[in-house]
Amino acid sequence: MEKTVLHMELGENSYDITVERGALDKVSEYMKLSRKVLIVTDSGVPREYPEKVAKQCKEPYIVTIPEGESSKSFESYKEILSVMCEKEFTRTDCVVAVGGGVCGDLAGFCAASYMRGIDFYNIPTTVLSQVDSSIGGKTAIDFGGYKNIVGAFHQPKGVVIDNNVLATLPERRIADGLSEALKMAATYDKELFELFERSTREEIFGETIDRIIIGSLKIKKDVVEQDEKETGLRKILNFGHTVAHALESCGDFSGYFHGECVAIGMLPMCEGTVRERIKTQLLKIGLPTKPFGDKSRILSAIAHDKKLAGTTLSAVYAPEIGRYEIRKVDLAEYRKEISDYFEKEDMTV
Repeated sequence: MEKTVLHMELGENSYDITVERGALDKVSEYMKLSRKVLIVTDSGVPREYPEKVAKQCKEPYIVTIPEGESSKSFESYKEILSVMCEKEFTRTDCVVAVGGGVCGDLAGFCAASYMRGIDFYNIPTTVLSQVDSSIGGKTAIDFGGYKNIVGAFHQPKGVVIDNNVLATLPERRIADGLSEALKMAATYDKELFELFERSTREEIFGETIDRIIIGSLKIKKDVVEQDEKETGLRKILNFGHTVAHALESCGDFSGYFHGECVAIGMLPMCEGTVRERIKTQLLKIGLPTKPFGDKSRILSAIAHDKKLAGTTLSAVYAPEIGRYEIRKVDLAEYRKEISDYFEKEDMTV
């Protein structure tokens, strides 16, 4: 695959997204690393990845957090800030995330809040973070059992994606990320969705994955450029997420991965042939489609959705493949709609 550079145009917050196999060996060409650099990674990331970055820095410090959603916590946040204070980081230094969405969200929030904001770079190492969370500037930690409830918008200075790192991922993790790509295609890009449909599972996990990742990045870039702070259009990126976040919260962020919960969460937000087409692709990829958990807890957790204004929820629907609708719905009505869907699907409780 040839190098692809996508430019996120956000005025003074603009940056490049570089997609290139082998880019990890030369990230210093795309990032300003001639300063103190805090590299945030997790225990599930092969050690060689952050070490490759460290070798290209003037003064690197590596912080490794435990793998998993539980690390998006105040405890990890304080640990990272403590290192930055101890090593006397200033506003001219930077933070680099090397890992999945947890690393990116946590490291980005630390960068956003340390000295009211320092430079941040993202090197996503999972499909999920490559197609979605690594760009757009959303940073956050979890709190009180609710996902991403404390955070800030803080755009990275650059994002570097090296798809060679995917070779170390188990297939379940790749499928998890492909759920987010399918989500974007279902609401915004009919041609990308049809690429999923005409590709075999082996092709999706192999020769087609680069095209899927770049196609997904183009969708998110286009949406973020039009609505950086999620006041309107950007809400479509939350297709399936209202139910997904509730499932994650009630499962204490364990058992199912984020993309797997998004897969389940998409299906109540469409119907008829659209639902069947999405479900067919989810099953082909190897993603779950059946709701799980305590229904009453899940319906209660929906009240903490960040798209809720008073008792009105901005719910994202897919009336047809490649098209979206953002509907203002009453929370009680939405809960009933989801409850009815769960009943129809004979939800496990």
